Amino acid sequence: MKRVLGLIVALSAYGTAQAATLTVSCFSNMNVSVEAAIPMWKKLHPDVDIKVNTLAYGDHHNALTTALATGSGAGDVTCVEVGFVAKFGESGGLEDLLKAPYNGKQYQKQVTAYAWAQATNPDGGMYVFPADIAPGTLFYRDDILKKAGVTTSQLTKSWDSYIQAGKKIKEKTGAYLLHNAGFVAQAYIRAKVTNGESLFFDSKGNPVLTSPRFVQAITLAKQVRDAKLDANIAEWSPEWTDGLNKGRIATQPFGAWFEGTMRGLIPDTAGKWRAVDLPEKSYATWGGSFMAIPKQSKNKELAWEFLKFFSLNREVQLNSFRVNSSLPSLKSAQNDALFRQPVDFLGGQVARPMWVRAANNVKGIESNRLESVANDAFAAALDKVLNNGVTIKAALEEAQTLVTRRLNR
Repeated sequence: MKRVLGLIVALSAYGTAQAATLTVSCFSNMNVSVEAAIPMWKKLHPDVDIKVNTLAYGDHHNALTTALATGSGAGDVTCVEVGFVAKFGESGGLEDLLKAPYNGKQYQKQVTAYAWAQATNPDGGMYVFPADIAPGTLFYRDDILKKAGVTTSQLTKSWDSYIQAGKKIKEKTGAYLLHNAGFVAQAYIRAKVTNGESLFFDSKGNPVLTSPRFVQAITLAKQVRDAKLDANIAEWSPEWTDGLNKGRIATQPFGAWFEGTMRGLIPDTAGKWRAVDLPEKSYATWGGSFMAIPKQSKNKELAWEFLKFFSLNREVQLNSFRVNSSLPSLKSAQNDALFRQPVDFLGGQVARPMWVRAANNVKGIESNRLESVANDAFAAALDKVLNNGVTIKAALEEAQTLVTRRLNR
């Protein structure tokens, strides 16, 4: 009897040793795509379980900062939003996916060009792998534009015509052009990135917050505020959701992924929204997600298999799009017939080819480790001009100084 029990224990231990669990640390919303991929993964790897640890966007990236610094808690695979790519890449805590045994360079042609560029650090390493993309677009309420007698060409011919259309919309319908004037500036700086620059830095890594691009961005925002064309409310606030839902906000510039968010956030407005390119047929990126392998991972080989499965498997990428409106970074998935189907929420508009075209026209720009710092500094400058009467020049010079100081620490 003891021998039988011993054999059972031995076999049990062997079975346990053969099983494996891969931990994926993720931020909310992207976790939806990861969790949706698990059944597909299990068909290929029945003996490998996936455990997804999810935190809110800010909490996840703060926790990851601590985990990479301390050497524990980051998981086997971790999700990274575009604004943190360079910061975590320079932390020394992530595997360089261009080096052996990963040799990720071989997959470059399969991935949307600008996303590959975003994944590359200034040191030439690639510490994250593109998972989804987020081309910018302009959502608008078709019913409000018709009521105001405004055409989409009037809305988007230029940035000035966008504001002029807003005046007509406000006069004829009472609706605001958008929720917050600062979003015009956010759209403009993304749409007007010049060659050799990233969103906030030049090719040498110096901040460019006092350049004409940023001056014009805040100038446009101030014109919107001075004309009382914005509701002066924050995105993700209850007032913002209520305004979108009740037709008090006529347009919303954002990443294309926001269509999926609206389906859950304001379902009663289905059929009333449409999408169009940003003014002046501008192409911009507004977000984007990546995956990385922390050096502390105990399952690096499996982690790499999961990362490739999630980012380079056509069916997985399409499934992420179905459940989460996450546009595939994988180019072969962008050619699927799914992208030529009408979008019910957008009144049957065939909008996805426009977003794919936009994504493949976005300039490839590298990330910078102080991206999030510069973004916060620019947001603060916007607030000072729009709400505190500070001059554009003074606000941007202060932002430039702040980022320069952090850069030189």
